[in-house]
Amino acid sequence: MSNVLQPADFADIARLIAEAKQRAVQAVNTTLIELYWQIGEHVSRKIAASEWGDGVVEQLARYLAQTQPGLRGFTRRNLFRMKQFYEAYPSEAIVSALLTQLPWTHHLIILSQSKRPEEREFYLRLAVQEKWSSRQLERQFKAALFERTVLNPPKVSPPVRQTYPDAASVFKDSYLVEFLDLPQGHAEADLHRGLLARLKDFLIELGRDFCFVGSEYPVQVGGRDFALDLLFFHRGLNSLVAIELKVGRFEPEYLGKLNFYLEALDRDVKKPHENPAIGVLLCASKDDEVVEYALSRSTSPALIAEYQTQLPDKALLRAKLHEFYLQNTPTLTGDTD
Repeated sequence: MSNVLQPADFADIARLIAEAKQRAVQAVNTTLIELYWQIGEHVSRKIAASEWGDGVVEQLARYLAQTQPGLRGFTRRNLFRMKQFYEAYPSEAIVSALLTQLPWTHHLIILSQSKRPEEREFYLRLAVQEKWSSRQLERQFKAALFERTVLNPPKVSPPVRQTYPDAASVFKDSYLVEFLDLPQGHAEADLHRGLLARLKDFLIELGRDFCFVGSEYPVQVGGRDFALDLLFFHRGLNSLVAIELKVGRFEPEYLGKLNFYLEALDRDVKKPHENPAIGVLLCASKDDEVVEYALSRSTSPALIAEYQTQLPDKALLRAKLHEFYLQNTPTLTGDTD
């Protein structure tokens, strides 16, 4: 009997080692984040009680450099960042529950670019949920994801709201595909081809639980062949998600074809344990009132969204958000922008 084993026979051992390494990295990160929060608490309270001034923090930085040779990350600037970190999240409960799941670099991005507490929490939770890299997190800030989410929640049909209560946190009103570098006047084939070529980036934009099933997915009904532009599966919703692409403005008649595809998916493709398929019409533009009329009596779980080929004007969106808060929460007249 031969004792020569194949590399695949050792895969379980390699997996155990990889998992142990990941746990070790997470343990180190948890300890560091808790340490930074505790130092921030100490510095914040000393300054608040007028026991320390800004100059004392400089002395502390020099003391640590002298007494802890090789210790990095405890400059005056970083000590004040730890103070800001504690003051942003003064509850110790949230530190252990959420903050330790992100590296320090992510926290610095969120602290420096968020204008409101709810914006910090929005990016904090999404960064954990979507497992964004620091580069991906930076992109979401540039894309003004928080402003767009508050100002323009996803446009969904009544069946989506009834069947999928969490749909508003899964889908978006607009999707950014600036990474495609599409020219003005691009064709549907250009958009389709570009999304397939940059599928990894598109999946990040869609969300972590989206899994790609197929392009020009074949659907046969009554002896005729049809092709659905893009088909995905969402693990959280346990549902197929059909995406139809339109390079022009949304027109109500587009829903008819999408509904046809959803019926075909539910009858012939959906597995017994899965929920009904959801359809997304991804258009270059849309009139929200036309969308509202079109969806109000729709019996299919459908959404209308638009794709944007360039990053939005974040300053303009922030101004609109400021106005939105003033109109909807009059008590927040003193907030910053």
